[in-house]
This record gives sequence, structure tokens and C-alpha cells, in this order.
Amino acid sequence: MDDGHVKKSDNDFEAERQRIMAELGTIGFVLPGSVTERWSRCGNPGCSCHDEPPKLHGPYQTWTRAVKGKTVTRNLTEDQVSRYTPWLDDARRLRKLVSELKELSLRAANQIENWESPK
Repeated sequence: MDDGHVKKSDNDFEAERQRIMAELGTIGFVLPGSVTERWSRCGNPGCSCHDEPPKLHGPYQTWTRAVKGKTVTRNLTEDQVSRYTPWLDDARRLRKLVSELKELSLRAANQIENWESPK
């Protein structure tokens, strides 16, 4: 039955898989989590951080991630932020590429086996 869609050939799937694999090969170290800029108040009641409007302390760069279901936060220096930002970026790229590879694999299996895609 022709539904009007052009079927991808095995070569098309393989070319897309090879593109993903080539990009995976460019990924370096990966770190989970994110770096955020934070401002805070101190414990000194006479400090200007308690004024209205407050003049908060910071900015502080923090790396936050989940470890065994708990949030772990570490303060970073500017040098550390510069050093580890590419690792965090590569972690996002890795997750994206793995998702693309899973989706491609599902499409290929659906076509090879003539399965209908779930709606």
C-alpha cells in the first residue's frame, strides 16, 4: 500500500548513522549538570545585601548536578568555568546525538519490519 511517502533506503539510514557516529567522535570529556551564576545574601544583618533594594554578593559560578538522586553544587572559579564549559556542552551534544541515533534506529526498524509507528 502506497501512502504517498518515499521510503528511505538502507543507504540513507546508514549515511545518517555514519554522520551521527562521526559527530560522536568529536566529543571530548563530558560532565553532567549545568553552570549557573548566583547572587546571595550573607549572615551579617548590617550588610548592604539586606537593604531594600538589596546589593547581593556575587556573582558566584556554581556547577550543579544530581548524584544518587541528590543535588550536588560546587563553586567554580572563572578558570574552572572556562575549562569545564566545553565538557558540559559536550554532555548536551552527546545526549542529543544519542537521541538522534535512537530515533534513527526506530525509524529503520519500523521500515525494515514494515511496522507502523505508534501515534
